[in-house]
Order: sequence, then structure tokens, then C-alpha cells
Amino acid sequence: MNSELRKSAPLLDAYLSYFESERTAFTIPGHKQKAHRLDQGLGAVVDTDTPLYGGLDEIKLTEGTLKKAEELAASLWGADYARFSTGGSTHANQAIILALGKPGDTVAVTRTAHRSVLSALVLTGLKPIWLTPEIDQATGVPTGIPVSELERVLDQKPIALLLTEPGYLGTVSELSALIKKAHENSIPAIVDAAWGGHFGFNSQLPQHVLQLGADALITSVHKALPGYSASALLLAQGKLLNLDRIEQSFETTHTTSPAGAPLASIDGVRALLQTRGDQLTGELVSLVNTFKSAVQSNFAETIFLNAADFPAGRFDPVKIVLRANILGLSGVDVEKELQKANIRVEMADRDTIVFLATLADTAEDFTILENALVPVLKSLQGPTRQTQTSLSWSVVPTVAISMRNAYFADTEFVSAKDAIGRISADLIAPYPPGVAVVAPGELLTEQIVNGLAATQKAGVRIAYASDSTLATYRVTK
Repeated sequence: MNSELRKSAPLLDAYLSYFESERTAFTIPGHKQKAHRLDQGLGAVVDTDTPLYGGLDEIKLTEGTLKKAEELAASLWGADYARFSTGGSTHANQAIILALGKPGDTVAVTRTAHRSVLSALVLTGLKPIWLTPEIDQATGVPTGIPVSELERVLDQKPIALLLTEPGYLGTVSELSALIKKAHENSIPAIVDAAWGGHFGFNSQLPQHVLQLGADALITSVHKALPGYSASALLLAQGKLLNLDRIEQSFETTHTTSPAGAPLASIDGVRALLQTRGDQLTGELVSLVNTFKSAVQSNFAETIFLNAADFPAGRFDPVKIVLRANILGLSGVDVEKELQKANIRVEMADRDTIVFLATLADTAEDFTILENALVPVLKSLQGPTRQTQTSLSWSVVPTVAISMRNAYFADTEFVSAKDAIGRISADLIAPYPPGVAVVAPGELLTEQIVNGLAATQKAGVRIAYASDSTLATYRVTK
């Protein structure tokens, strides 16, 4: 199999070389790339799988293939340390948070953090100090954490600043100022950039956070980038972070049997960005701009979020966010109509639709979407609705007990009505984006209970609740 990238991607080359060689294996994995002999369907799924150990490298890792690839990634992003994860940004977030401090220490955390960050706080016993994002009044979109929010909590002595950048809708905090303020107080800035893996490779895109001085960057290689599902990258600097402890935490929380394909894909994507990143990301920006202009030309109202709506460098220009409320329709209804045309969207709720564009998309793909989308929007269009801030962005939590104590507490189920005023034992979030409306240890308020019911009724999936119907809530006794 010929691949130009494999010349500069040791893990990708090792993966391809494995399947080009003859072998008789008496090791795991149990399918031995021969499951097709047992069942063709099963073989189609597993026979292209090989592990790191005994696949991409010898069982004793004598070739150091993974280490070579991770050093190349560290060099490209300008980091002291890099690790490849087959457990997604979820694993990378949990690994680095586990390395920060000791139970009882406080960390400053954006409230729009992913569920994995909150899970890590339970695992570590760290106490979150929630930072509330600013909301753009015109669009109802969270625009990031202001520096004043970090300044507000400095007297609580957080040992780290945990940010999620870009946010799910493509907005970016004033990162340079936040990182500078954190560093003035010897606080490391750790950024979950799961949706920003393409940043920093083209002048039309925001810089990646290590270029802005952050101490750690976690990114998914399967979201905005064309990597294998659940592949992720952890990059860190050693000035304010203990790299040895991060290594220990990474290995503690990672699988001891990492699959080869995700690892090879991370290496391949790194090589792709290194050799053609500027070209490919530039082409993607152009395709997205052309698509948005073509759809927008059918409507008088401005229906997309655009970089021009935000300060320079504060919005991802390849994020396609359609404001359904401007057209007086439901994003969920649009999603249902597009599904009939075999088109899937990343996220849809009553007021918003998110279409994920990546380096793998072509002009033809955008034409197909445009041709299906415009008639649907025109057929469903109604009077413009006022912007409503999503429940995911608007709840200010009331912490009653720590997340860790709530997680291990004795619990019971009560009706939705009786749950108001009780302490939640669950993390509950509309998904996507997976941002907690309530976390374990927080009070269930009328706004939360009624808002979740209304969000679910509008067709949005409510995730992680013990009772998915929301007829009852699991609360601490």
C-alpha cells in the first residue's frame, strides 16, 4: 500500500507495514486478523485491527515507534511533552487533571466544560470554582470566559485554570489575557481544545493555545481533524506542570492494550498537518465561506454565526452554526427533514443547527448539503423568534455538596416536581453539546427541571440522567 505520508509518519508506516507482511501470530488480539474465517461481517469489522504491542512495535516496544511519533507531534505543536490517546479527549482530560494536585485543592473551571472534566473532578477530589461565560446578547451564544471571572476567584487560590476552547459553537475566550493573568499568579492554564485541532495551521484561523502561551493542550483527532474515532492528543509544557506526574496519570488512566489504528491515525494526521496543513485548512475556510454565502443569498436575515460577529481571533471560521430562530423554525424539524435526504448534522436544538466541516469535505459535499438545506429552510420558515439562551449556557449552578460526596452518597428517586430544591446525584446535560445543566452535588431548581423538560419536549436528547424520561430524578438522601 503506497502512502506519501508514511515516509514521515513512523506509526502510520508501522501499521501499513504490518499488513504488508506475512506472519503467524500466537498473541492477542484474539481475532488474529482472521475472523472472516468465522464470519464475514465480523471479519469486516476486526480484521484490519492490530495493537501497539506486537503490531506497530514489538511486544517489548524495542523499536520505540510510538515514542518517535509523539516526539514529532511535540515538535510540531511546540510542546515539551506529547502523548497519543486511544481514549479520546475524555481520557486526556482526566489524565492531566489527575496530575494537578491533591484532593481538596481548588481549580478554576469554565462551566461549559465537557462531561469528562467534571468526571475527572470526581475522580481526583478537586473542587471546582465555576467560571461563568459571557453571553452575546444579540445571538444568545457564550463568547468565552472574561478575565474578570478569573480575577474574581483568585483569592480562592486555584491550583489550575481549566478552559474549553473553542466552545461548542466556535467561540473563543480572550485567551492571551486569561493565560497572562493565570501565569502572573503561577497558575497553569490547561485547555480542552477538542474542537480546535485545526487551529494554528493557517493565518485565517485562530492560533492554537500553546502558541498563546498555554501550559497544556488537549485535542481530539477525530472531530475537526480526519483521525480515527476516540483518537486524541495531549500536549504539555513543563514550566508549571509536572511532566513526570502527567506521564504517571496518563498511563494510570489509559488502556494497557491500545489499538494501532487510532495511534497510526494520530501520527498520519500530524504528518498531514505538518506537510499540507496551511493548504488544507485554507481550502476548508474557502469551502465553508462559499457554502455559507450560497445559502445566505436566499434569505434577507443573517442566519449564520460569522467571524465578523466577534473580535478578531475569537471565532472558528470553519464552524457552521445556523440560527434557526432567525428563520422562525425549529432546528430539530430541519434535522428530521435532512435525515430523509440521508444528511446528518452534528447538533440540532430548537434555535440552533451545527454542521461540522472538516478537512475531508469536498465542494461536492457542500453542494449536496446546500441543495437539500435551502428548500427545507424555505418550506419551514416562519416569523423570526427572539433569541433564547440555551439552557446549557444559562444555568448558574448552586453547589450544595461536593461532586465527589454526591457521587458516593446514598440516593433515592423522587418525582420531577419533588426534585426541585433537592441535591442532584446525576450529571444531566442536553447532548450534544454535553455541557452540564446540573452536576452531582448541585441543587435542582425550577429553572433546571422545567428547562430540561422543555428541551426534551423540543426533541433534544437529554443525556446521563438515571431516568431518561425525566419523570423522576435521582437525588441524595
